[in-house]
Amino acid sequence: MQIRHVQPTDLSTLIEIEKAGFAPAKAATPAAFKNRIATISDTFLVATEQDQVIGFINGPVIDQLYLTDDLFTTTKPNPVSGGYQSVLGLAVAPAWRHHGVAQQLLSELAQQAQQHQRRAVTLTCEHRLIPFYEAAGFHNDGQSASTHGSVIWYNMVQALN
Repeated sequence: MQIRHVQPTDLSTLIEIEKAGFAPAKAATPAAFKNRIATISDTFLVATEQDQVIGFINGPVIDQLYLTDDLFTTTKPNPVSGGYQSVLGLAVAPAWRHHGVAQQLLSELAQQAQQHQRRAVTLTCEHRLIPFYEAAGFHNDGQSASTHGSVIWYNMVQALN
């Protein structure tokens, strides 16, 4: 498996993986993906196997510790250094789930964030995924103020040194 930065030609596969992993109310739209590819490709990673995209992780660098709902619709270019690396989306193709792909994507994003002096990696997740993120080194900071997709979300933070 290789991990690389997203390319515009990945779009159709990204949309398929997103639809397989998220209900429509929670899924990123094709327009959101196009915007993120164009604006934050430096923090949009894809995992590939034999040149086929099998998973992805993406999110902008933000200036606060926790995600806000506007991040799902508005994307600004990342600063060169500092801030907090957010994760708006992490998804793996169904055939590749439970093969460590998501863990490797999280790890690579954290390594790149550390190289750019980010303070932490921050994301929100549903209650059922808290153990997964805790196993990946994240701390549960409690319920999020987010109402994205009409779901209860939890703030998960991984401090970077």
